[in-house]
Amino acid sequence: MKRRQFARNSSLAFGSLLLLRCKMENKVKQAAETMEVTSKGLEDFGLQLWSVRDAMKDNPYETLKTLSEIGYKDIESAGYNEGSFYGMEPKEFKKVLSDLGLKMRSTHTNTGSFITDTKGTMTNDWEMALADAKEAGAKSIVCGWLHESERKTLDDYKRHAELFNTCGEKANEYNLKFGFHNHDFEFFKIDDQVPYDILLSQTDVDKVFFEMDHYWVKKGNADTFDYFTKHKGRFPVWHVKDMDNTAEQFFTEVGSGIIDYVKIFQQAEQSGLEYFYVEQDAFKSLDPLVSVRQSHDYLSTLKV
Repeated sequence: MKRRQFARNSSLAFGSLLLLRCKMENKVKQAAETMEVTSKGLEDFGLQLWSVRDAMKDNPYETLKTLSEIGYKDIESAGYNEGSFYGMEPKEFKKVLSDLGLKMRSTHTNTGSFITDTKGTMTNDWEMALADAKEAGAKSIVCGWLHESERKTLDDYKRHAELFNTCGEKANEYNLKFGFHNHDFEFFKIDDQVPYDILLSQTDVDKVFFEMDHYWVKKGNADTFDYFTKHKGRFPVWHVKDMDNTAEQFFTEVGSGIIDYVKIFQQAEQSGLEYFYVEQDAFKSLDPLVSVRQSHDYLSTLKV
């Protein structure tokens, strides 16, 4: 082979190797970035305190300390009442959490329509609830459920969509996001319409997000992935709980039931996931704190 031809071939080979190396480096970089996002989601997750409500009532500090020791980094409050979180002023509660290595990114609220004499609800001094949530360090405030008397007709859901928009607009003024947490009944048709779809279609994307509870979606015979596709990015917060393989479809620890969380977490980007909370509403055999430890241990090692 002539020297000129050899040099030309060598240059082409070197260029090809360099191009291949750049492509491989980009792939590695992309994979690392993806892993970083995934790992962050599965390491920095929280617990909805409704799961340990009795323990929080008896001894909130020790309960929060135990949750921190388990490895939870975040909590979602279910114990706000007229200016206090579990009997503590917002600033005090935030300090207790901080001292334990915890934070509160989200807190639950209610419409207040069935407890009209209580302040700090969506219909009675809403700004009080917003100010307290902000002072406690929250990023979002979520309507946790609708009372049975509030959800009998489609018009009820339409009125709530309007209320959600109003509450969400005011929440934005406090640099908070407002959301709604589902149960199964929002997926049961009324007059051949799915109430959850009404809430999604009649609320403003910039004012209202949806905290998807995957257990209740399955319990309502709805399709998580269909909602992710049709309403991309509207589910930045999740409740993660599992369903046992019985006719009763009872709650169970995450990873020991029939909900495919590997597949669900693989769609986190499409969902718009920012953070999520373990929650278990009721328990058959395990103590709640033992149960939530088991769910934490499973999720902290989950590979998606």
